[in-house]
Amino acid sequence: MLQVIDMCAALNPEEKTVQAIMILQRVAEDTGVPRNIRRAANEAIKMLQRKDLSPGLRAANAIGILDEVVTDPNMPLFARTAIWQAVSLLEQIKDQL
Repeated sequence: MLQVIDMCAALNPEEKTVQAIMILQRVAEDTGVPRNIRRAANEAIKMLQRKDLSPGLRAANAIGILDEVVTDPNMPLFARTAIWQAVSLLEQIKDQL
């Protein structure tokens, strides 16, 4: 019997942060996504790149930024899914620390 291991659970907080940044960069660089959502993705990326804050605080602040735009009715479905994916990774960081 094979056991399936959740790879995201095995990552440390910095690796999860890098993954979240990569996901958010795809949203931020897509010109089909409304400008306010791209701006929020860029702000969240900048927050996650700050080294003067703890990983948990950076994750919590980025989640707050993303929560403001995730309900935007103009957001394309793929962008909403990507943001939820990034938030899911960031919540694991926040809960770990």
